[in-house]
Amino acid sequence: MRYILSGIFFGFVLVKSEVISWFRIQEMFHFDAFYMYGIIGSAIIVAGISIQLIKHWNIRDVLGDRITLKDKDTSQYKRYIIGGIIFGIGWAFTGACPGPMYALTGTGLLIFIVPLLSAVAGTWFYGRFRKIMPH
Repeated sequence: MRYILSGIFFGFVLVKSEVISWFRIQEMFHFDAFYMYGIIGSAIIVAGISIQLIKHWNIRDVLGDRITLKDKDTSQYKRYIIGGIIFGIGWAFTGACPGPMYALTGTGLLIFIVPLLSAVAGTWFYGRFRKIMPH
């Protein structure tokens, strides 16, 4: 139940902060406004500080297990760049990244069922064919 309530709260925050607004996202991609860049930049700063605090204080998760953060394999940057390009193209076409798609569908914009189902299909496709895909 706590995950459902957390998801509802997160969706509420996304709607009220307008980060799921197609208009705001298009403003960002057209370089017409700083709003979304400020939100994303703030998130990066908060994440960076949080990771440093987790490492410094050896913070544990809700079950008491130590949180460990593995370093990225730097030889895999090509796949991150290709994945980022695909993600960005999908984001630009639909006006929604994966998190807001749920919130947008929940607000009654049923057209977002199409990108939501496409994201689920893409996730399934990756999981099914991951072993034979180029690294």
